[in-house]
Amino acid sequence: MKYFNDTSVAFASKSNKDLKQSYWLFKMLENPKLVSFGGKMANLAFSLKLPVSFLFKQTIFKQFCGGENLQDCQKTIDKLSKYKIGTILDYSIEGKESEADFKNCFEETLRTIDIAKADDNIPFCVIKLTGIAEFDLLHKINDKVELSNQEREDYLKVMERFRAICKKAFENDIPLFVDAEKSWIQDAVDQMTMSMMAQFNKEKAIVFNTIQLYRHDRLDYLKQSFQQSQQQKFNLGVKLVRGAYMEIERERAEEKGYPSPIQKDKASTDSDFNAAIDFCFEQHESISFCVATHNEESTVKAMDLLESKGLSKNEAACYFAQLYGMSDQISFTLSDKGYNVAKYVPYGPVKDVMPYLIRRAEENTSVAGQTPRELALIKSEIERRKR
Repeated sequence: MKYFNDTSVAFASKSNKDLKQSYWLFKMLENPKLVSFGGKMANLAFSLKLPVSFLFKQTIFKQFCGGENLQDCQKTIDKLSKYKIGTILDYSIEGKESEADFKNCFEETLRTIDIAKADDNIPFCVIKLTGIAEFDLLHKINDKVELSNQEREDYLKVMERFRAICKKAFENDIPLFVDAEKSWIQDAVDQMTMSMMAQFNKEKAIVFNTIQLYRHDRLDYLKQSFQQSQQQKFNLGVKLVRGAYMEIERERAEEKGYPSPIQKDKASTDSDFNAAIDFCFEQHESISFCVATHNEESTVKAMDLLESKGLSKNEAACYFAQLYGMSDQISFTLSDKGYNVAKYVPYGPVKDVMPYLIRRAEENTSVAGQTPRELALIKSEIERRKR
């Protein structure tokens, strides 16, 4: 779109070398078979303890991650801040199930809140509940299965961790995004998150739930959440996304024999996402929201609504966000025009972040037009610099 075609703005932070590396990486991501094969080989290499971390660190990790630890991320935070783009630190460790791992994620999240408190360039923090809770436990809670005594103790421990994180975010005035999960545990996550909103969002939105609009039931859930917030007199915080588990959701629904929760087509997803933006703007005095999208049309829609509602470009209730390493034409253009925008910056040890990176690569191949758009813009900027 016309707003996002100025590649000199989009790639202002990238050197010629960075651009070429990004080009070849997205060129590989354009090939689904290569992505699938690469993911399997990465898992095999790490399981065999082969010394491949350096290879991944210089390629896909460098593109999509801020570093292996919080200290490494400071360079990324500083680089983005030069262009007035915020950083959302995301400790992207997936698939862990031990108590030690849950404790580590809990403590790491508290550290990100400390860092955000001391740095205005970090507008939000984030927690993924499967980082502090067993997936199977959340599944049982989701399905209202009677818990054993041990499971009830584990659940209380999870809620203590979650409450402590939300309380610290509240005390330090740092908004906290709660990431979305797979549909068969999302009801449990919703319930836990709304209970924290009722406690900590009385004066302003601190806790934010994530609404995945590629599910056909989530626009209605957004409206129900708003009604609940009005009844219980707290401010609703939501992050609007299209979604991250489409193929997994469809496969499981077919395997288990239940209707897929996923929209019938992309047009339906786009329609619900844009309707969710409309709804949030209609209720902007009571909802704080983040339009977290790589879709240019939805971004322009939110920009236009800010203007038509007579709101400033940097209206506190409305933020934009994209993933680090993707859609720089959106992030950097929004920043250049004075809008609130941040990048989700995953971090963590290379080996532990690989499940996230493999999933991200697979998602890139499944979103029609995403990778070709990235490639076309990068190629255009390389040619512009040559001229």
